[in-house]
Amino acid sequence: MKIRLVDVALRAGVSTATVSRVLSDHPHVRPEVRGRVLNAIEELGYHPNRVARSLRGQKAAIIGVVISDIQNPFFTHLVRAVEDGAYAQQQAIFLCNTDEDVEKERFYLRLMVAEKVAGVVVCPASERGASLEPLLEAGIPVVTVDRRVYGVEVDSVLVDNVRATAAIIRHIIQDGHRRIAAILPSLTTTTGRQRHEGYLSAMQSAYLPIEEGLVRSGQPREVTGYRLTEEILELPSPPTAIFTGNNMLTVGAIRCLQERGIRIPEDMALVGFDDLEWMSILHPQLTVVAQPTYELGRTALRMLHQRIAEPNLPVRHIVLQARLIIRQSCARHDNGRGDLGRMVQA
Repeated sequence: MKIRLVDVALRAGVSTATVSRVLSDHPHVRPEVRGRVLNAIEELGYHPNRVARSLRGQKAAIIGVVISDIQNPFFTHLVRAVEDGAYAQQQAIFLCNTDEDVEKERFYLRLMVAEKVAGVVVCPASERGASLEPLLEAGIPVVTVDRRVYGVEVDSVLVDNVRATAAIIRHIIQDGHRRIAAILPSLTTTTGRQRHEGYLSAMQSAYLPIEEGLVRSGQPREVTGYRLTEEILELPSPPTAIFTGNNMLTVGAIRCLQERGIRIPEDMALVGFDDLEWMSILHPQLTVVAQPTYELGRTALRMLHQRIAEPNLPVRHIVLQARLIIRQSCARHDNGRGDLGRMVQA
C-alpha cells in the first residue's frame, strides 16, 4: 500500500501542512512536533514526492484551472484573468469543468497530478477538502477561488458575500419591501451559506420576519432559478421582491417572470448577485451586486505563483469587496407601513 502524506499527518496527529513544513525543513516548527512527524515518517516508511521542487525550476509550465460551470459567464471572466496572467509568464492553462460534481472534480484533480501541473486554481464543488489531498500529497500548490474548503490548509481568494448581500437586501428594504424572497446557490457551498447569512442579517437588522417558504436554494443554474421562482410565485402570499444569489439563477427568474406576464418592477422587484453585460441594457436595467470577477482570477494566479516560489509561506485567505449597482428593477413599494423607512434607519 502506498503511504500518503495524510497518513503521516494522521500518525503524528498534525495537519498535512505541518508535515510539508517538516519535510522542507521549515524553521518555524516546534521541536516536539518535528520529532513526532519524523518518527511517523520512519515508522510508515514514507517517501516524499519531489515533483513540485523540480517544477519550480522550470521557466514554463502548465497551470491547472478547475471550475464548476464553464457556461456561467462569471467563470468565463475569471478564467480569462488566469489565462492572461499565465500567458504573461509563458505558461499555459489546463482547463476542466466539474458541473458541481465531486466525483468529476476528483477525476480531474488526479489527472492534474498525473500531468505534473505546476499548480492549480480551483473553484471546489464541495467545501470538504478531501478531494484536494492528491494535489497536496504530490506537493502541487493549490489556491481556491470563489469558495473555501475545510480540512486542508490552502490559500483562497473570494468576495465578501455576507457584506455584499446585506447591502442589496438593505436597499430593497429601504424601497419599502417587507416580504423579500431569496433564491440562493446551494447552501452546501461557502458561497451559498454566506449569501444566506447576508440576507438573514439585513432582514433581522430591520426587524423583518424570516419566512421559511421565501428562502430557497439549489444548483446555481438557469433551470433552478426558473423552478424556484415558480414555487415562490405559487405561494398563497407571494413576496413583493426577489433576490437571486447567482447570475444563472437571475436568468431563470427573469424568464419565469416574463413568461407569466409579471412586470419588473411594477409587479415584482428583482435584484441579483453578479453583473452581466446585458443586465445594463435590459428594460428595466437590473440592480445587482457586481463582483470583481477579473480581479478574483488575477489575484488567485498571483497567490499561486507566490506559493510555487515560496511553498512555506503562511496560508492566506484574501477577501475582495463587491459593488452595489442601483438601477431600475426595484421600484418604491407602498406596504402600508409608513414607519418602515425610519425603522430601517434606526
